Amino acid sequence: MYKTILFDLDGTLTDPKPGITKSVQYALSKLGIIEENLEKLTPFIGPPLLASFKEFYQLNDEEANLALQYYRERFSKVGLYENAVYEGMKELLETLQSQGKTLFVATSKPTVFSVKILEHFGLYHYFTGVIGSELDGTRVEKSEVIAAVLSEIKDIDLRSIIMVGDRKFDILGAKENNIAVIGVSYGYGSYDELKEAGPNRIIKTVTELKKILCE
Repeated sequence: MYKTILFDLDGTLTDPKPGITKSVQYALSKLGIIEENLEKLTPFIGPPLLASFKEFYQLNDEEANLALQYYRERFSKVGLYENAVYEGMKELLETLQSQGKTLFVATSKPTVFSVKILEHFGLYHYFTGVIGSELDGTRVEKSEVIAAVLSEIKDIDLRSIIMVGDRKFDILGAKENNIAVIGVSYGYGSYDELKEAGPNRIIKTVTELKKILCE
């Protein structure tokens, strides 16, 4: 049914929790904010980081930009590898590729980090393209990322395209671009968050995702 599939990265293809939360913790500590509970930092997984620093720790623009620099200081060297591919995901991608599906990564994470992660975990070759945000702070909103992916597709038929993601940002971004979307609750968005955003489907496991996408 769907010929082109867009995947979010964090919380959808891989579980990035250790790397992201520890890098946020490091950034906050450089600003004199001590946060010992890494669980409190899981809301940073998914949305644009700059906005999250402002929202969750009430940082002003200057402080948030500094926090982002500190975050990348650790993440670019260590954090991006503190990650794990979800069980069954490689098999899913292999099957989709063998069926002739066109796969893209659409993420708010900077493209340069996303490519390194996908290469490190042996996933990069499954994807026609990897499109994320830019290090200069542009194209961070998921709707912009998805629009950039769609601009790469020739002979586009929106009815044949679907987005897969774990947060409301993925759902809303897909809807803004008039494509179908599946919410995956095995990631970092709660079932209630996904339901409120209004995806076409909500699934709980990679196995369930495979049954839908490989129809």
